[in-house]
Amino acid sequence: MMKKLCTFLALFLLIPLTAPAHAKDHETKNAGTAASAHPEATKAGFEMLQAGGSAADAAMAMMLTLTVVEPQSSGIGGGGFFLHHDAKSGWMQTIDGREMAPASAESTRFLDDEGKPLKFIQAMPGGKSVGVPGNMRLMEMAHRKWGKLPWAKIFEPAIRLAEEGYAVSVPQADWLKRLERLWVNFPAAQALYWKDGAAAPAGTIIKNPELGQLLRELQAGGADAFYLGKTAAAISAAVANAPRSPAEITAEDLANYRAILRAPVCSTYRIYKICGMGPPSSGATTVLGILGAIERFDMTELYKTEPAKAWHVIAEAMRLAYSDREKYLADKDFVAVPVDGLIDKDYMTERSAMIALDRARPQLPGVATYPAGNPPGSSPRTAAISSEVAGTTHFTAVDGEGNIANMTSTVEGPFGSQLIARGMVLNNELTDFTFAPEKDGAPVANRVQAGKRPLSSMSPTLVYDSDGQPILALGSAGGKRIIMHVTKTLIGVLDYGLSLDEAMALPNIYFGGAGVLIEKDSDLISLQTDISKFGHIVVTSGLPSKLAGAQKTEKGWIGSVDPRSTGQAVSELP
Repeated sequence: MMKKLCTFLALFLLIPLTAPAHAKDHETKNAGTAASAHPEATKAGFEMLQAGGSAADAAMAMMLTLTVVEPQSSGIGGGGFFLHHDAKSGWMQTIDGREMAPASAESTRFLDDEGKPLKFIQAMPGGKSVGVPGNMRLMEMAHRKWGKLPWAKIFEPAIRLAEEGYAVSVPQADWLKRLERLWVNFPAAQALYWKDGAAAPAGTIIKNPELGQLLRELQAGGADAFYLGKTAAAISAAVANAPRSPAEITAEDLANYRAILRAPVCSTYRIYKICGMGPPSSGATTVLGILGAIERFDMTELYKTEPAKAWHVIAEAMRLAYSDREKYLADKDFVAVPVDGLIDKDYMTERSAMIALDRARPQLPGVATYPAGNPPGSSPRTAAISSEVAGTTHFTAVDGEGNIANMTSTVEGPFGSQLIARGMVLNNELTDFTFAPEKDGAPVANRVQAGKRPLSSMSPTLVYDSDGQPILALGSAGGKRIIMHVTKTLIGVLDYGLSLDEAMALPNIYFGGAGVLIEKDSDLISLQTDISKFGHIVVTSGLPSKLAGAQKTEKGWIGSVDPRSTGQAVSELP
């Protein structure tokens, strides 16, 4: 047997996408792969696979464990998107477990007394930013559809860590230190994560018996034990009694929450089919928009002979796709979202024609480099930029039968709203709405509305080869940068011929103001001058990412994690 350490991602969708796995009799059977942003979570997922569990079982064990050991990023107090590939049928399904605005939410929720949008740091901490959590209903649906192990078994690793303790990681310690001043007003968070009157340093053992007890109740009572009864009451009380910006999430808000099976968003890129999550995620639509804009270019040759030009093309395509994202994408249950039009091949060709190989489009501060387009099926509306903090986590599992679970999970910002209920961190997901409900007299698509799910950049992604077989599963943390972290990795594997490990290690790129941001201390620094010659204002920046995923190789599925993270992947091959 062979084991390889790497990171992971788990999520699922619903479409008849592939031929059954047995269609290729030469394929090897993988005993299992788990990858996540934390070694304890990966260990929990792999434990489920070794016990005969499915990919979905492994993914849910990782989600629960991350609730305990990575509370700054995700947990049952937040939400997520889940993709699943069924090896036997070839069907792909997606589950939307995104958080939801309570019935009391109004479009003016994040405006000050003068009607001006709050700053993010004003809106994030406290009760107003908390959405109705979705991960437990997502888990319930995933286990019902694809679980093999008993529900109770999946909780065991997380309960053990909550009750016996885990060591604070370096990334978690860094966030605790950065939040120290803010937490002066958040005693429940202090009680859990401070030691001797200050933020707990790396290596500190944290025990969370209250969360352990909650997990035991969910283990015995299912998701209803979260959305009904004393846990629902505890969430309502934490929001109502928040030290800052108290608000209302009622028992009815929690009882009425449902996870939703959504149609996946898929399109072709060269010989591949790429699929991801539809709205309220902007991930798949925007990833596919970027890839559609660069498809006419020979990226393989550019990477080999003119790498600065390759990055120039990526930067221009990024700006094109993000301008459409800001104008058109939102919760499609509330807003008509022209998803098909945005990924229409003719439309993407039209958008791509705006990219010049020899020069960048002029950039002006405060003005979009490229205006949003007019995709088929679109209606008039105003573009407006939403906030999204670089939090979140991603994990992937592949079981011995070839089923794939790929999930991105979040509480939004570091430690979400900073509120604690029964030992769990509550999300600040409502700050992913656009704070201003109108712009230039027109309604904003991603404005706050009761019962609505805020727009997200989470981009769990599955890639299929020309024979319809899955070959790649991945996702990332990083707020609005998630889309670019995933896209550059896809380009690395599909165009540059890199392994998933190598593609994850490629430099990160994004944009800010009038500039193109390139990752400091990366290989892109040597190309900074050459990229600038195209007319880009190039700025170095810390662009952390936390990619995780798995790749099908000749030996079977092998997990990978971002070298920038402290994650781990474990793969067991025949």
